[in-house]
Amino acid sequence: MRLADALMQPGLQAIAEVKRRSPSAGVLRIDADPAALATQFAGAGAAAISVLVDERFGGTVDDLRAARSATDAPLLGKGFFSTEAQIDELRDAGADAVLLILRDLDDVTAARLLAYAQSSGLDALVEAHTDDELQRALALDAPIVGVNARDLDTFAIDRARQLELVARAAGGDRVVIAESGVHTRAQGAAAELAGADAILVGSALMQAGDPPAKLAELLSRPLVKVCGLTRQEDVDVAVEAGADLLGFILVDRSPRRAEAVLDVPDTALSVAVFVEDTTETDADLVQFYPDDGGTVRGREALLLREGREVARVLDQPWRDRDPGHWSAAAAAGGRVVLAGGLGPDNVAEAIAAVRPWAVDAASSLEREPGVKDHDKVRDYVQAARA
Repeated sequence: MRLADALMQPGLQAIAEVKRRSPSAGVLRIDADPAALATQFAGAGAAAISVLVDERFGGTVDDLRAARSATDAPLLGKGFFSTEAQIDELRDAGADAVLLILRDLDDVTAARLLAYAQSSGLDALVEAHTDDELQRALALDAPIVGVNARDLDTFAIDRARQLELVARAAGGDRVVIAESGVHTRAQGAAAELAGADAILVGSALMQAGDPPAKLAELLSRPLVKVCGLTRQEDVDVAVEAGADLLGFILVDRSPRRAEAVLDVPDTALSVAVFVEDTTETDADLVQFYPDDGGTVRGREALLLREGREVARVLDQPWRDRDPGHWSAAAAAGGRVVLAGGLGPDNVAEAIAAVRPWAVDAASSLEREPGVKDHDKVRDYVQAARA
């Protein structure tokens, strides 16, 4: 399968990277076996495997050959390439795609190498880091565009800038990949919601005790949301327990009204919840109930990123139960956040029945409105992520 085809499958895809060291982090896994890792990553859900062939990363073209001998998954040869001879070498070693870094290539050279790779039967991942480089990638009409969160000169990570560029690149038949900086499910989901078709993950996997298990964890769904948070100590417990989304209800009539969106680390995503109207917020996402139906809120909300709908929140009636809620949610298309009546005792059953993109709980995790029971929060997150 071609790299582009593999990454256009439904849901967030991953390119898992084999590398022994990083210029920024130093030695990652010096004894990494490319053949074994390629097999393990493919089994853990990777759509493709990236293999560093540059000696600065502890790699050689022999690593690509070893990976090719072990898996049929698409292989990306990754390094700093500027000649047709290098592309030939990668193709002969078993690569299905090559990396072209616009920082190091002028437009004429990039266009020539892109055309040569395509004529050789290879895909090319054209990598951008800055606004100017993204414009160049789009002008090249590159079918696969990668947006690297890491500045290759300073090694600094800027996820916010990456997500902005991913959102601009997304759309049409182009494949968009968010590269670098993904260590948690929420960070992967942030790239997904910005419009990325895939994430490329290297250091986070190679630093993990069990790299394929880490990959499977990054791709696993549903995400877990704890909502109705009003105290920082409750936020901290939810994050420690492994919650991906932290919800803050900014609605006067709600018994769980928060004064503000509290501090959420960049390993998770904050969600501001509004009814009927929204105000400016620093939250990563907005959960908006357009019509409260005469009560505190209605049944269905939109999950918004930068004002654009990215998922639907399917809830139960306010302080009521609908016995057909799960079956209706299971039949819904697109990304579904399942809410309403979920807690530690039934969330696993709900996930099995609905297969949602995320689950959301609030009142069932409380000691009193707005005050979380920490044991219930931990039990709910553990049950949802089992």
